[in-house]
Amino acid sequence: MDALHGILLGYDGSPGSEEALGWAAREARSRGSVLTACLAWAPGYPASATEVAVFARRSGERTLARGLRRAQDLMGAGEIRPLLADTPAATALCELSGDAEMVVVGSRGQGGLAGLLLGSVSSQVAAHAHGRVVVVRGNWQRVAGPIAAPIVVGTEGSAPSAAAVEFAFEEATLRGTSLVAVCALADAPGVLGGSGQIRRDFEDLITRSAKGHPGVSVRRQIAEGSARSALLAAAFEAQMLVVGARGLGGVRGMMLGSVSHTLLQHAPCPVGVVRVTLSPGPGGPTRSGWPERMHRTFALSPRYLPVGNSEL
Repeated sequence: MDALHGILLGYDGSPGSEEALGWAAREARSRGSVLTACLAWAPGYPASATEVAVFARRSGERTLARGLRRAQDLMGAGEIRPLLADTPAATALCELSGDAEMVVVGSRGQGGLAGLLLGSVSSQVAAHAHGRVVVVRGNWQRVAGPIAAPIVVGTEGSAPSAAAVEFAFEEATLRGTSLVAVCALADAPGVLGGSGQIRRDFEDLITRSAKGHPGVSVRRQIAEGSARSALLAAAFEAQMLVVGARGLGGVRGMMLGSVSHTLLQHAPCPVGVVRVTLSPGPGGPTRSGWPERMHRTFALSPRYLPVGNSEL
């Protein structure tokens, strides 16, 4: 996929963003994609003096430089683009996400309140960014082979969840590992025959998707309990968990479903959330997880400044 920002990383030098950097660098190397490391240097409140803004920018430049050195060690010859944003981090990442293959953030960044399971930036990005978002949390590994932990995907077979399934198959292919597809029936809409239809839709979607990834071994798991419990249990030994932003039972208007939100707070591994906007006919969901009409070239405003490595 041709995306201006490739793998878009939200970075601020915090322990959580360092974990995200490691994950994103390896992902970019595996996909042959550019890694764009975005640091929002502007404070989250109006600066009262020019000196404050100058200090904040220079501090951001130094932090970003440290991250770039580590990313280059992990990526080797891969391309890395530093980007300084004069805007709050969540705003920057959401605005830039339309021209990225995916957005990668840590579960918590600088300034997070002690005790919070999910930081405000990662929560906002997961809820509002376009396409694919990965929140790096818990344990993860990228060891291929028969002992490698699987990729887990949650789906009820609906059209919006097809983008999440495709993302999960891609990740399993990149890692040379298996896929566990989980369908929970307890959250099925309360209509006559609803669970039976969900079973059929689930089987059909996984069968169709598997044909495009013949090298991936797939294990189907249909659970009678809730999606939260089934997915958290399956993720215990997984290296990544992938879900759609909202399921069939989601409340209209909610940007992030309750199941996705729970997984982002409690999953023991990185969580991929895929948002897709459905439209009839041409312009519907693409393999990348969002419609063609949302692919646009984002004209970098003065708030988003590419920085040459020599400047750092």
